[in-house]
Amino acid sequence: MTARDFTNSEKFKDLVRTRWTFSFIMLAILFVIYYGYIFLVALHRDFLAVMVGRNITVGIVLCTAVIIGSWLLTLIYVAWANKVYDKKVESLKQDLQ
Repeated sequence: MTARDFTNSEKFKDLVRTRWTFSFIMLAILFVIYYGYIFLVALHRDFLAVMVGRNITVGIVLCTAVIIGSWLLTLIYVAWANKVYDKKVESLKQDLQ
């Protein structure tokens, strides 16, 4: 199988489509998390200044949630890549041999 035949195969196109779709969904979620927080900082400072503990504000809690959310998105992506993407790549590698 030539490189051109390989890149035009349905399995390869499906692999690329699946990766881009999943990546864009994860990117959209990340943008909502990050820019949602930035918009809150820009537009609702009073809300972020509300104390929820002795020395903790809503802003600190949400900032921590943004960081943890980015870690979770990374874990989700790695788990997806290991379970779905890598299996499809291995299947394509077998087709080349």
